Amino acid sequence: MNQLFFKNIDNSPLIVFRIFFGFLISCESFGAIITGWVKRVLIEPKFTFSFIGLEWLQPLPGYGMYFYFIIMGLFGIAIMLGYRYRVAIIGYTILWAGVYFMQKTSYNNHYYLLLIISFYMIFLPANQYASLDVKQQRIHKQNTMPYWISLLFIVQVTIVYFYAAIAKFYPDWLDGTFTKLLLSGTTSNEFLLKIFLNKYFYLFIAYAGILFDLLIVPLLLFKKTRTIALAASLSFHLFNAIFLQIGIFPFFALSFSLFFYPPEKIRKLFFKNKLSIEEPIAYNYSRKRIFLYFLIPFLFIQFILPLRHHLIEGDVLWTEEGHRLSWRMMLRKRDGFINFKIKNNDTGEITSYDYHKNLSPKQANTLASKPDFIWQYCQRIKQEYSGKNISIFIDCKNNINNGEFKTLIDPKQDFAKAKWNYFWHNEWVLLH
Repeated sequence: MNQLFFKNIDNSPLIVFRIFFGFLISCESFGAIITGWVKRVLIEPKFTFSFIGLEWLQPLPGYGMYFYFIIMGLFGIAIMLGYRYRVAIIGYTILWAGVYFMQKTSYNNHYYLLLIISFYMIFLPANQYASLDVKQQRIHKQNTMPYWISLLFIVQVTIVYFYAAIAKFYPDWLDGTFTKLLLSGTTSNEFLLKIFLNKYFYLFIAYAGILFDLLIVPLLLFKKTRTIALAASLSFHLFNAIFLQIGIFPFFALSFSLFFYPPEKIRKLFFKNKLSIEEPIAYNYSRKRIFLYFLIPFLFIQFILPLRHHLIEGDVLWTEEGHRLSWRMMLRKRDGFINFKIKNNDTGEITSYDYHKNLSPKQANTLASKPDFIWQYCQRIKQEYSGKNISIFIDCKNNINNGEFKTLIDPKQDFAKAKWNYFWHNEWVLLH
């Protein structure tokens, strides 16, 4: 194990990744302000739907979130430059974790991946070359790193792609139903729409997506297929960047390719003046305990988390239970409608509750199709009617991929008394 995990290799892949990573998260942070994402998601809403148990985690008042994201952007620049790297990466990780956990309305799998990679980068010597920390002599320059660092990124990206592929094996993906719906919403150009709605094209996209997710890592691992895999990766991610508009994720995903190439090749491409290292005999045991007792267990958790929905009753595609943190990326189109009824148990009077009054349009649309949002919103209704003897009943129907509308929430369940089950199936989510 020592000869595999702890052998010294050129640290150029990690250094270049740090530079790309810092640049991308800086673009993500400043871009969120420029495009209005921060305003729509964090400033305009009266409150956000945070992860359950973290309801206290809410956006800063006024325009505080603009300053919050500016600080994250500056941390990204500091990471890119390797300036006080440890402070910058820890600061960014904490702030991004805050954004991630304080709102689910704009949930995206690459936000989760960004959090994981930021967390990894805290423990890695990513500023030991081509950094201001080295230039200003805060740390010593190093040209090498242990091999397990590259392996860490390879295993993590394998987990992401593997589970993304497995999740696609369901009827509406295999017959092209979802990819047709997805592509039809990406453009209004008549020429492109004609192509996208062609059965052969959207079926090609469906199966190309599965094959890409399943094969990209094995193809990158082997020298003979690596260049083909990189070209396929470029095509796949650029298509997604242009038509699906998913922020930095396509470029972020491409940056992982650095760890599949021989380190010397990355050195020659990006650091032509950097000293080449001979095949090293010494082994690098720095951070060995962190790797063995912290990062390996964390990777194991990453492996089992996407499996948890198999232990929960019902189809995750319908119930949403076990959907998050599972790399179930862009799998279905979900629509729903919801009505809240408030019953005064002292008088028997039943009234409709206008849930739009304190939600943004996006929050209102999301509420109708997410059981955890519904439960959380009912807790707010209970607070609003504090001191009154009420019951809350819900009429909620959903469909998947424009299919038949079916009842999602048990209309007989009193949500003034409903409990949230963190780990298992909530009985008031109806199964079909």
